[in-house]
Amino acid sequence: MFPDVRFLGLDLYYWMFLVGILAAMVCARVFSARAGVCAKVFDLMIFSAVAGIVVGYLCSVLLESFWEYLETGKFVWGTGSTFYGGLIGAAAAYLGVYFLLGKFFCKKREHIAQFNNMLSLVVPCIVLAHAFGRLGCLFEGCCYGAPTDAWYGIGMYIGGTLQKRVPVQLFESLFLFALAAVLLVLFLRFRFEYNASLYLVVYGIWRFFIEFARADDRGASGVGALSPSQLLSLLLLAAGVALAFLYRFVLKKRLGREDPDETP
Repeated sequence: MFPDVRFLGLDLYYWMFLVGILAAMVCARVFSARAGVCAKVFDLMIFSAVAGIVVGYLCSVLLESFWEYLETGKFVWGTGSTFYGGLIGAAAAYLGVYFLLGKFFCKKREHIAQFNNMLSLVVPCIVLAHAFGRLGCLFEGCCYGAPTDAWYGIGMYIGGTLQKRVPVQLFESLFLFALAAVLLVLFLRFRFEYNASLYLVVYGIWRFFIEFARADDRGASGVGALSPSQLLSLLLLAAGVALAFLYRFVLKKRLGREDPDETP
């Protein structure tokens, strides 16, 4: 929508990216005590988040280049970025650093005992950051929807020309803001223990169907008519269900046995 608007050398896409990260960290700081996360674990969350952001960004670009390779047979670094690549890379880096540094930061194993509390807080923070990121997509004019004459259409520059398009980015941003609020309320007020699973399932379903409204080049997944994001959405949904069962029948018992006041 405003691809040429810049402030301090950065366009609005990157400013929304930075605002999203800041909002996520503020959210985590404000609600960490209510979530039952101690100071040591919060510091560990910050270190892990920094690693997740760096690795996540690299993976988002790598996955987009991979989909481009499947479609064209040419691997070109930096053709774009994709949220799913960032999510997978960031999650792997975050958890790796969290458990690795936790052995040294948390001598009484607080990072293990408070793992689910930490995760239930981090998930809505990620969703909040993603919501701002989608606003960045709206300002950039990427991830756009089909042409429309409806009242909700927004003018975007596509191929150098101004076109009225379905604002898929805005719809997803509003959805993500609402989802972040619901996840926070569920955990902070009702101590809902399946925030991560709920997010994976709900967002997987939403993303699968919202892809039908997009009109930008989505690439090919190699699986029928599914776009890469739709294929990953189905995997995300399956992962959410699997995580719920894993937590219910395995992790919950193990985490319950951890006592942060007990020396290892």
